[in-house]
Amino acid sequence: MVAYASNELIPSSDFAKKFGSYLAQITSSAVDKLAILKNNHVEAVMISKDEYEEMKKFSDIGKQFLLDEEINRRVKEYKENNELAVPFSNGLDEIREKILRK
Repeated sequence: MVAYASNELIPSSDFAKKFGSYLAQITSSAVDKLAILKNNHVEAVMISKDEYEEMKKFSDIGKQFLLDEEINRRVKEYKENNELAVPFSNGLDEIREKILRK
């Protein structure tokens, strides 16, 4: 769970009224993130474009790693048993679902 400083917690009504001010805080790196609250629960988090792009890059790398692991496991299994564990036609869908669940 992510921890937020008190200056990073913004009620959604304030966020809507002072969007420009909060955007300036993010773009100037005055704060790393802003958590937008609705009914006292975090509903969204605002981060800088650079932070988002870095997170997206690592997410994509992680997904590729999981895909590579699954492919290697299936190739090894095929070599050991000389048969596919999952029919190829639905195997890719199964891999995609496993990756998206993680």
